[in-house]
Amino acid sequence: MTEQLPSTTPDVPDTAFAEDEAVRLTSELIRIDTTNTGDPATVVGERAAAEFVASQLAEVGYETTYVESGAPGRGNVIARLSGSDPSRGALLVHGHLDVVPADASEWSVHPFSGAVQDGYVWGRGAVDMKDMVAMSLALARRLKRDGIAPKRDIIFAFLADEEAGGHFGAQWLVENRPELFEGATEAISEVGGFSITVKDGVRAYLIETAEKGIAWMTLRARGRAGHGSMIHDDNAVTKLTQAVSRLGTHQFPLVLTDSVREFLQGISEITGFPFNEDDLDGSVAKLGNIARMIGATLRDTANPTMLTAGYKANVIPSVAEATVDCRILPGRQAAFERELDEILGPDIEREWTGLPPLETTFDGALVDHMTASILAEDPEAKALPYMLSGGTDAKSFAQLGIRCFGYAPLRLPADLDFSALFHGVDERVPVDALKFGTRVLDRFLRNC
Repeated sequence: MTEQLPSTTPDVPDTAFAEDEAVRLTSELIRIDTTNTGDPATVVGERAAAEFVASQLAEVGYETTYVESGAPGRGNVIARLSGSDPSRGALLVHGHLDVVPADASEWSVHPFSGAVQDGYVWGRGAVDMKDMVAMSLALARRLKRDGIAPKRDIIFAFLADEEAGGHFGAQWLVENRPELFEGATEAISEVGGFSITVKDGVRAYLIETAEKGIAWMTLRARGRAGHGSMIHDDNAVTKLTQAVSRLGTHQFPLVLTDSVREFLQGISEITGFPFNEDDLDGSVAKLGNIARMIGATLRDTANPTMLTAGYKANVIPSVAEATVDCRILPGRQAAFERELDEILGPDIEREWTGLPPLETTFDGALVDHMTASILAEDPEAKALPYMLSGGTDAKSFAQLGIRCFGYAPLRLPADLDFSALFHGVDERVPVDALKFGTRVLDRFLRNC
């Protein structure tokens, strides 16, 4: 049975109502289908979600800015809460409203039901990232409603199109409306601050300090068109598939970045488990559910995802194309391209679109506040930096000189395969984790 969620605002000074409101808002946001297919003609729901967020902010007294990038329906909402010290740089809290597609036939519950049952909020976007959007929105409302002035200005940004690169969201805003983020020096967003249980119930909370670069690459081979019954020594499909096979089975070299090295050292200190660089893949594989995400940050990757060629069974086409999802470590772009030249050969054309890698250090006052806010709720925990194998809107905001982190705190059950929930079937977030994260973020936003 779906649990009933609160809908009225009691006059209480603590976070109890905000915690419940974060759960309610997560469910309500999931029920707004904001599927981003990557094709502007078939994207739905972003305007409705943005208008919902704007109404929630306006209800407690915010002045909001609603912006569409020129593409109808790609709504973005920005609001600023003034802090007590205007001389300090503002903190940007950003989250995206769009989600990847979901096939309802594969799910235990409908992916856009927002069902609250069995201790979880279920649905597409539950962890990517309507949970963080809901926590941010609930706390923006709490701070305004209760007249609480944070130490610094906080800019809340709720954005479109992150799942397709932010061209109608963060990237467009950075290029066309940078004044909306005036004074912002640091930012927090998704895929960081979540816990992994590493030893005897001890949790490490992973704060994202780095992201691999994204490069979506189109490969193109050309050949001589002709009849499928003839012998052909210049077949575009053959040339392309051979090159794609070489690339898809290639293992790029092991590279330990500062963020990954510091993460492994931290885990080793907690567990006593050594990470031998002679067999680092094998050592990381023993980390359990998080191993896939961490393993993907040890080297560059290039995964073929789409093939397009031909239009009839008995016609050899003159052109064949493939799409490859490339994820590149900081500092590796030039070396990565040299390896591509060797793997693909001179006959394969390449076109790129994407965003660069990011890396910052795990230090400073903001990191101290992140750590302290987690330890206040989980005193035996350890905060560690890590690198995200994917990418976020931080890549766009970094172009404004903003120092970006992933910090959407969640205390998770030890047996939950959290990384598998991103873009996965039966995506869900624990209710208790949402309430925990709301308490942590409340302390952090008031004091950072």
